[in-house]
Amino acid sequence: MTHTTKKEQIASTQTHLRIAEIRDNIMILKNGGLRAIFKTSSINFNLKSEAEQNSIIYSYQSFLNTLEFPIQIVIRSRKLDIDHYIDNLKKLGEKQKNSLLKKQTFEYAEYIQKLIEYANIMEKEFLVVVPYDPYRAQKMNLFQKFLAWMRPQDTTAEIRRRHSEHEELRKGLSQRINIAKSALEQCGLKVEQLTTQKLIELFYKIYNPDSSRFEKVEDAEKFDIVKDEEISE
Repeated sequence: MTHTTKKEQIASTQTHLRIAEIRDNIMILKNGGLRAIFKTSSINFNLKSEAEQNSIIYSYQSFLNTLEFPIQIVIRSRKLDIDHYIDNLKKLGEKQKNSLLKKQTFEYAEYIQKLIEYANIMEKEFLVVVPYDPYRAQKMNLFQKFLAWMRPQDTTAEIRRRHSEHEELRKGLSQRINIAKSALEQCGLKVEQLTTQKLIELFYKIYNPDSSRFEKVEDAEKFDIVKDEEISE
């Protein structure tokens, strides 16, 4: 049995991911395709009046008719994460000058934290994925797509080609983003495009559901970015 080092395991995982880069609030695939992701609010449809329900249905129908490109709607269930809220409570407790209030603040933070853990409270996240692929990826036949799926390794040539195409493709994606965002907002939804930082956090949590609860992603601005001229042949 051969021994696989941790570095080799990481490299193997990265090799089989379809994501090449995440930057400029956009996810870049290895085939050159771009993806923008929106997070949307939800509507309690059952609590609406009949007139309001009909209005929502017509607005959603109009949204679908507006689209001239495919989108992906993802409903993601995840464990409720209120770590940021708990951290703020603890900071507030540290600032309390009254010892009794300080104690009560820390006890409340601990109670909320245990409640979430023991009750296993889940929340739903609604995501809309807007794609834009280069023409070369669109015209691939089924067999070519299968080979690309089986051999996802990245090459220097592919990286350079992606970078040269990026700006033109980003303009096309930007138009789709504006269309989709405007149409969703007309449905009465709050729409937020995920930033680079939030995209990284999203996929980190998807691929590391357990460790992500305790190990947070660093600020994306601190990451080292490899520029085109730094890529060696």
